[in-house]
Amino acid sequence: MRIKRLQNSQTIPPSDAIDLNLIKGIVAKYKGKKEGLIALLQEVQAVYTYLPKPALQYIEAELNYTLGELYAVATFYAQFKLNPSGKYSIKVCKGTACHVQNVNAVMDEISAYLKIGDGETTPDGKYTLESVSCLGCCSLAPAMMIGEETFGKLNGETAVKNIKNFSNE
Repeated sequence: MRIKRLQNSQTIPPSDAIDLNLIKGIVAKYKGKKEGLIALLQEVQAVYTYLPKPALQYIEAELNYTLGELYAVATFYAQFKLNPSGKYSIKVCKGTACHVQNVNAVMDEISAYLKIGDGETTPDGKYTLESVSCLGCCSLAPAMMIGEETFGKLNGETAVKNIKNFSNE
């Protein structure tokens, strides 16, 4: 298994930009519920689009978790993000059907257009690009999602065109 070192090239908002009042009710809901950690982190991430360190520190202070336990869960599951996500999430399927249909060329074209790599967010915070194992729409291979909308039968040109149309550039 190959592990890719993540580059922290994104601008992280300062701690004072994180309004912890937004999650106080969520955290209070999980007091005394050790089995609810994943659900708690999902709810917190839904508020901020990622898990900011001040929020994790607040959870540590309020509940019976260490920061190490929180980071262990947040880094184990791919659904959790420790950096802000873009306004539009672009997920490119890298499953077998998409791979056979040359999704790597599609991904390369998208990366070149957005000037970011897999797992990165554009400097303006508009797009986050990520590859996923499967989108579950193999008959549309190669496929991608922008937000909740699925696009299929892609090539590099149509993928970029869909991104432009989606955000009305």
